[in-house]
Amino acid sequence: MNRGALLLSLGSILLMACRSGADLDIAPVPNDVVAFDVLYAQNCAGCHGSGGKNGAAISLADPAFLAIADDAVIRRNVTSGVAGTPMPAFAQSAGGMLTDRQIDAVVHGIRGWSNARALGGSTPPSYTALAAGDAQRGVEVYRTYCLSCHGAEGRGGRAGSIVDGSYLALVSTQELRMNVILGRPAQGAPDWRGDVPGKPMSEQEISDVVAWLEAQRPATPGQPYPATMLHGESGGMR
Repeated sequence: MNRGALLLSLGSILLMACRSGADLDIAPVPNDVVAFDVLYAQNCAGCHGSGGKNGAAISLADPAFLAIADDAVIRRNVTSGVAGTPMPAFAQSAGGMLTDRQIDAVVHGIRGWSNARALGGSTPPSYTALAAGDAQRGVEVYRTYCLSCHGAEGRGGRAGSIVDGSYLALVSTQELRMNVILGRPAQGAPDWRGDVPGKPMSEQEISDVVAWLEAQRPATPGQPYPATMLHGESGGMR
């Protein structure tokens, strides 16, 4: 094969290789992914549920949540996480995996679920407490709005215990407030409007019952161990 033919042959091979490479699906660099559906599925759906609903954590697509949590709140929580809860920081600047552009995409996508008409004109209580709560008043608030489902002293009835030490160790004061306001409608737990028909909870009542819940937090969650376990009477810890 002469030199000209060899060069022509090599050129043909390189051209074919380039065309083959153009047909390949090359995975994008992780930092370049800004599609909300992809980012949400990979980082948020595990806790907040598919489409922002029915997860273990707050439903981000809940119209009431989106009415009280503005862009700054959502951005702060996604960027830096929420102290005292399982919610981690996602921004690279805070030790997470997402760039600023990806954080923007997540915030914009969550905000896109807003639907003010779904609230029927109701104005939800504020995201943060406007007044200090009183645990003593919270006892009566609990009896009025919560006892029928959560039982005497909050230890469980038709719904589970809300004074369990392990539960209270995993939720922040802010999350307690959000749970009282938003409820879990998909699981039959009403929001601030539905505990007593025709009598929505007031800002002060919400703050008071949250103060009462805070007062139930054990100093050392999970302790003390039952005496039988401490002394090994049941073959447990010694």
